[in-house]
Amino acid sequence: MAPKLSNDRALRISSAARDEFARRGFAGARVDQIARRAGVNKQLLFYYFHSKRGLFQAVLEQAAGELEAALAGLALPAGAPLERLRLALQAQFDFLARQPQLVALLGQAGRAGREGGDLAPFAPAIKRLVVLLAEGQGLGQVRDDVDPHLAAAQALILMVGYLAMEAVIAASARPLGADGPALRERWKEAAVALVVAGVAAR
Repeated sequence: MAPKLSNDRALRISSAARDEFARRGFAGARVDQIARRAGVNKQLLFYYFHSKRGLFQAVLEQAAGELEAALAGLALPAGAPLERLRLALQAQFDFLARQPQLVALLGQAGRAGREGGDLAPFAPAIKRLVVLLAEGQGLGQVRDDVDPHLAAAQALILMVGYLAMEAVIAASARPLGADGPALRERWKEAAVALVVAGVAAR
């Protein structure tokens, strides 16, 4: 079990680890480099986190908590689930766009289970979207044939995939690249509209 991250040394280790894992992935990250950047010895790192795997999991849990807090703080209007879904998706994208390290960690999701951790800590944030979709189904606003879990996962992929490959997309599709800084905002609006239109009852 990871220490409470109110401990200054644990916070420094977690911050250094987040950067190292985001840049190098679980396999490429080096514990001695993390300890050096945090200004502690490796023994203290292992005392707090037990292993490289435990440290990676603690980093994922901290990032997931930040995402959940951002979504929990979102003032969603009462009423139409689809409008609340739209606002939640926009907020999720904006949060991820401000967290390139988190995007890099999420981009490793396919390898995370094999290499050192799992993304179960992100379940509460995903569940928020699932609840909105299920509520919409109950009110006849979301198609009955939509799997809320699959739709929530697809929404996340649209966001993380774009943010992880923004430079590649801009360079490969010249009309998009010409948008410059506005490209990210256009992608957000288009991705959110695609999800909402795709699940809306006809």
